[in-house]
Amino acid sequence: MTEDPAAVPLRLRRARFAELTPFEVYGLCRLRVDVFVVEQECPYPELDGRDVEPATEHLWFEDGDGTVAATIRVLDDGGTRAIGRVATAAGYRGRGLAAQLLDEGIALCGDVPITLGAQAHLEDWYARFGFRRSGPGYVEDGIPHVPMRRDPA
Repeated sequence: MTEDPAAVPLRLRRARFAELTPFEVYGLCRLRVDVFVVEQECPYPELDGRDVEPATEHLWFEDGDGTVAATIRVLDDGGTRAIGRVATAAGYRGRGLAAQLLDEGIALCGDVPITLGAQAHLEDWYARFGFRRSGPGYVEDGIPHVPMRRDPA
């Protein structure tokens, strides 16, 4: 019998790309493919080369077997930071994992502005964390998005 994902204890992890094991890289990429390509039918598996930049921080929750339940990444764009690649595995949704990761990512950014490209239907969700629309909407990989920004408090 498979254990209910809602009952599985999770561990918060954080690492730069060079610190990740091959299994962790695979787990993070596998989750992105499952969410963005399979579920949302994006034509590309969300690869842009920024994951490997020395300053990029990956945050994720994993279970005791190393299965990635949810993930985000934080990019260093000089005077700003960018949060992106927010994804939660289907079986782990409804536990507030993405919100917890977003809080961790915001704290990691310190006192600099943070940007993100939100899927348009999630604009109000990101607004709960202090993000505001910062420009006109656009379509990325066939999905409507809006640029958002959060200025330091």
